[in-house]
Amino acid sequence: MSESRFERLVRRNLITSGELEEAARASRERGCYIEDHLLACGIPKHELIFCASEHYNCACEEYDEGLTISQGLLRRLDFGQLKSEMWFPVAVYKGRAEVIAYDPKDPSLAEKIKKALVVSEIDFRAALPADLIRIIENNYDLNNGFQPTGGRTPLALSRVYLAYRRSTYAHYRTLLARGRTGLAFIRAGISALTIALLFWRIFGTGLYAILEVPLTLFGIIAIFDGLKWYMPSRPVGGMPVDCSSTEPDGGSSVLGVAVENNSPVFRRSAIVRGAERLRAAWSSLSPVMRRRFIASDRSDMAEERTGLAGHRTELAKARTGLAFTRTGATFIGLGIALIRHFHSSGWTVFDITLITLGTLMCAEGLYWYLAGQRSAMKAFKWAQSMNYKESIWDFVLPFRKRPHQGTGYPPVEASHEPGIWATTGLALERTVLAERRCVMARFRTIMGLARTGQAIIRTGISIIMVGAGLMMFFGTGSAGWTIFNIILVVGGLYLVFDGFRWMNEPEQIRRQYPYCYGDMEIVLPDYGKPARYWKKVIFNHEPD
Repeated sequence: MSESRFERLVRRNLITSGELEEAARASRERGCYIEDHLLACGIPKHELIFCASEHYNCACEEYDEGLTISQGLLRRLDFGQLKSEMWFPVAVYKGRAEVIAYDPKDPSLAEKIKKALVVSEIDFRAALPADLIRIIENNYDLNNGFQPTGGRTPLALSRVYLAYRRSTYAHYRTLLARGRTGLAFIRAGISALTIALLFWRIFGTGLYAILEVPLTLFGIIAIFDGLKWYMPSRPVGGMPVDCSSTEPDGGSSVLGVAVENNSPVFRRSAIVRGAERLRAAWSSLSPVMRRRFIASDRSDMAEERTGLAGHRTELAKARTGLAFTRTGATFIGLGIALIRHFHSSGWTVFDITLITLGTLMCAEGLYWYLAGQRSAMKAFKWAQSMNYKESIWDFVLPFRKRPHQGTGYPPVEASHEPGIWATTGLALERTVLAERRCVMARFRTIMGLARTGQAIIRTGISIIMVGAGLMMFFGTGSAGWTIFNIILVVGGLYLVFDGFRWMNEPEQIRRQYPYCYGDMEIVLPDYGKPARYWKKVIFNHEPD
């Protein structure tokens, strides 16, 4: 742009012609606007505004957060084009437009604007580049330097996709829970059917049929009903579960979503220059600018909850696999006991079938368990690491003391009430709720590890009981069977110790949370009523 625009500065002895030429050269080298360089050199902003107004013979517009246009007009425009061409429409009416521009005298720019807005006349206003860029960004609901994905609407879209993924994983976990219940039915049915078959094989028909027939029918019905519960959950084992998460950085980058191959893909933008410094000046930000950062925080929190939900789904798969293993161990134990007790007979095919099915079930169940074990270690480390990180409250309330700072333990004490990390008196309720959900999601994930550890212990005990029961009933006369029984007992003991290892640290963390004991009051929000009319439920976990 011609340096004649700043002749007023030279006339008023604010700068010399040589200094103006040097400023122009320096701005070109730095790739910035000369106005920005002059401001950095100490030239008052109002002097630059007077220069623009005088040079272009029009009014000069400054940045005002209240200067916005209709969404209908904004949707017709491209954010990148407006910033690169440096213009912004204020109003369009009957073939005429009011436009703020950096260079109103540029004839090629005027033609581009007429084509974009479909108008024949333009009333220009001038603006300094920094002001014009902020006007554009503000209308796209962006803080300084952020791309369109940093607006609250795109961020809300990413949260919708994340919520859908969490709902999908919740559906998976429900099916897996039904599957575990079905496997319990199957074990009960097998037990009843085995007792009935033992009676048939020992006593045959006769008076005992009064007991044998109901047991047989109950066993068959329980197995059939259990299969109905279990089979819908079986495909979930092969469903892909994405536990990955990008690395949040306190609002300096933005989580975005794109649909690729009919599936949402989440990516984090590059670090926005100046975003960290901008956020550090929290107390000087306007409410709108704060809400934009808070919207980004909620998206980061939603991503964390979604990743943790994925890990909990993998843990649910592991627990289902362990239930599968327990069922298989029951089949194997019964089959071996029947073969060893009755030796070869017409029932031998049935006994071998039980052993074969049990072996396959144990193998598949252990495969699910090992996959869940890998996810468990990642989930635990993730949930712990998130307690080390700063949150929105470290910006809002920098003077607060953080409990367990640097320990990875939850940000609460046993004596604290639920929600102690929240803040009253701030218009940040949705972010408060989002952070509560994040803390609870970490807690559920850690407790999921503990529940999985308990399932491992139950599975180990079941295997120990099979091995020990066979050894006690048939003795140690056969070296081969004795070694087999010892392997079962040792394998079961390993699972028991492994289960306790899974439970150890989660149980220590559980004691730090106030949710697990004492009175806890939960508010049931009804957003159609004032908050003072919301109902409350009090849970009392103290012993009578």
